Amino acid sequence: MKSSRSLRSLATICRQQTADPLRMFHNVRTTRVPTIPTSRPYSSSTTTSTTPPPPKSSVDPTEVAHFNALASSWWDPHGPSRILHLMNPLRHTFISRCMHGTPRTSKPPSALPSKNLRYLDVGCGGGIFAESAARLPTTASVTAIDPTPSVLAIAESHKRRDPTLTLPGRLNYLNTSIEHLPVPSNPSNDAYDIVSIFEVLEHVSAPGPFLEMAMKQVKPGGWLVMSTIARTWTSWLVTNVVAEDVLGIVPKGTHEWSKYVNEDELRAWFLERGWGRVGNEMRVQGVMYVPGLGWQEVGGSESWGNYFLAVRRPDDE
Repeated sequence: MKSSRSLRSLATICRQQTADPLRMFHNVRTTRVPTIPTSRPYSSSTTTSTTPPPPKSSVDPTEVAHFNALASSWWDPHGPSRILHLMNPLRHTFISRCMHGTPRTSKPPSALPSKNLRYLDVGCGGGIFAESAARLPTTASVTAIDPTPSVLAIAESHKRRDPTLTLPGRLNYLNTSIEHLPVPSNPSNDAYDIVSIFEVLEHVSAPGPFLEMAMKQVKPGGWLVMSTIARTWTSWLVTNVVAEDVLGIVPKGTHEWSKYVNEDELRAWFLERGWGRVGNEMRVQGVMYVPGLGWQEVGGSESWGNYFLAVRRPDDE
């Protein structure tokens, strides 16, 4: 019965699709999304008639409500966020390959320093990746942002269990969205070496402006790294039907198929903006969750399922 309802929902979505597969990127500037209240000084009380209002947030309020409800179970390794915990090692492996090169490449694609790296984790949730990045000996600091207050409260509470994470500047959580984060005035000095967006893009209402704001936070020569899901019949069957309806390994309502973004759409979008044009400065890796084995690298799966994508900001930008 659940699968039948999902199929009818997909059919409805498909009828609503336009002929342009990049409609979400082309039309996002006209999308009206309510501004998410944050703890940053961008509330209406600080805005005057002579001060322009902050940019619209690309965060969907229904997504915030959904993840607020899951906050208490975020750090349960056997709970609803289990597959995120299992994915985390692959995230670090992928970032390392981007920065330092691998046997698959002839030379390292960037000259990022091996120490004192500054991270920005966008949509950090309860801090699974942010905490692990902050513990690396090569990390100087991690700034982690999320618009979901209840989830960030869990992240702050869990952070206090590890004294190394409470050192000044080591790991800072901010209850805000990327649109409300100040843009670095001097990117070479003030921007981040690594900006991560893991399992977030498929939850935002306007991916184009969202990514444009994230790009401004990347240091020249730094990397924007993300993971998301391709918008295909296979991904709908796996994530919406099998994972949510049949196996229940993902909480019901976590995914909305129409928000998925294909790898070729992202690749073309970044190339149009001059990112990833040189050598191997854009990386893609397909990954798949295998029950009993966890997340596995699967070459070619980026065209129909989950994938990592990283793109390097040009040095001269």
